[in-house]
Amino acid sequence: MKYLPILLLMVLVIFTLKPKEKPIQTLNQNDTILAFGDSLTYGYNAKEDESYPAVLARLSGYKVINEGVLGDTSHDGLKRIVPLLEDKSTKLMILFFGGNDIMQGLSMENLKSNLKTMIRMAKEKDIDVLLVSVPNLSLFGLSPLELYEEVAGEENIPLLSGMLADIISKPSLKSDQIHPNSLGYKIMAEKIYKKLKEEGCLKN
Repeated sequence: MKYLPILLLMVLVIFTLKPKEKPIQTLNQNDTILAFGDSLTYGYNAKEDESYPAVLARLSGYKVINEGVLGDTSHDGLKRIVPLLEDKSTKLMILFFGGNDIMQGLSMENLKSNLKTMIRMAKEKDIDVLLVSVPNLSLFGLSPLELYEEVAGEENIPLLSGMLADIISKPSLKSDQIHPNSLGYKIMAEKIYKKLKEEGCLKN
């Protein structure tokens, strides 16, 4: 029994040194990125080729499908996600929901649950997920929502946090209180592109 503490220490060291599973795979050039969200993905108040998915496609050289729908909540996204995951070339989903849930005063627990369900549905199809956070859009400012950190941690996926708050806090980068303008969408795409590069997702 005197060797038990040493044995336990060795086991702890082995598990500590064991590399964590990489949460996101490197895309091949023929793979497709699914940009899935609401008006922020759609590119509201900007031209079609100025939306963040369009700019991201030009930056990355990958095919990026814009599946942003105006006014969609996370529940709406959950209702329409199934056929979007059937494309065998889709290997990455950028999940960007929450703004309409917040503005409509919907349950944050339901938002969290819907995000987790969509992430798991994508993973079942071997599609990795980058989660993009939305700040708490209130009269008192743009405070972060911890639920995005919780979802990313619980589902072992990368999170891009603070991007939207940074953009819409600058009048020169937005077209209204919650939507970027063309320059704002360009910066959005650049930040997403940088995050994907950091995660080792993109080859170029």
